Amino acid sequence: MRDNVFDEIKDLLTEQQNPRTLNIDEWDIEKILYSINDEDQRVPKAVREEIPNIKKAVEIYVNTIKRGNRVFYIGAGTSGRLGVLDAAELLPTFGVPTWQVQGIIAGGYGALIRAQEGFEDIEEEGEMDLRARGLTSGEFVIGIAASKRTPYVRGALNYAKRVGAKTCLITAIPRDKLKIEVDVVISPITGPEVILGSTRMKAGTACKLVLNMLSTTSMILLGKVYKNFMVDLVATSRKLEERSKRTIIMVTGVDYEKAEEVLSKAQGNVKRAIVMILGGVDRKGADKALKMANGYVREALKIIEKSK
Repeated sequence: MRDNVFDEIKDLLTEQQNPRTLNIDEWDIEKILYSINDEDQRVPKAVREEIPNIKKAVEIYVNTIKRGNRVFYIGAGTSGRLGVLDAAELLPTFGVPTWQVQGIIAGGYGALIRAQEGFEDIEEEGEMDLRARGLTSGEFVIGIAASKRTPYVRGALNYAKRVGAKTCLITAIPRDKLKIEVDVVISPITGPEVILGSTRMKAGTACKLVLNMLSTTSMILLGKVYKNFMVDLVATSRKLEERSKRTIIMVTGVDYEKAEEVLSKAQGNVKRAIVMILGGVDRKGADKALKMANGYVREALKIIEKSK
């Protein structure tokens, strides 16, 4: 007896045969590589079409963080791994505490290094994983499911909606094919994959681009970037320690020794060190200005200038 999932999958855009790669198994290496690259070039254009919807998600993301609430990425397989990756990078890059933006993957963190695809088929697991984290209204759940059908993600989003959380779905399926209620749908249509159903390819690349745009733009709007420098980075490695000093040097024009000295006085806080140097104030003065400016460097410097 044919499974209902068969009928559900066979009509998905990501499960269609790509007419441009029908005989890829007969091609030489170079032709295969050019073909994959040609298909990949379709991805940024598809993402660009979704900027109005990415903007809506950014607005929810920023408002959620400003209220002190949490953002969750949730997905299975490649989609889940991409969400966990984006969340993990926000601490060292932008100083976001690990509790505030979390990535959840079906099957738990063991699924990050070894495929555990069966978990994606259990709708209740998505709800249970959010329940375990105490999801409340006012928080933001971003479901990631290239083919939109993933029961795990569907269960998570349905539960989030019931508790009053804001919801977003990132998928590679056209809107008119979706049957789930969320606040925002981000749907870059990347078309059939080079290899039928291999959504780790174009659909996965589109998801990574969307997540980059979503989190980075949100961090800029939250004051974690001055000019185009990361000023809330956390020096969790030697590389980031030196990047901190280089940022201070490039922003303020001081030499290496001065940057190192002020960074030490600023207790390793790049944003504070920049305000200390450019504002001509001590650590206490920098902290006062930054607090009044809600953490925005430009505004803090204006406050200091007006007080002189």
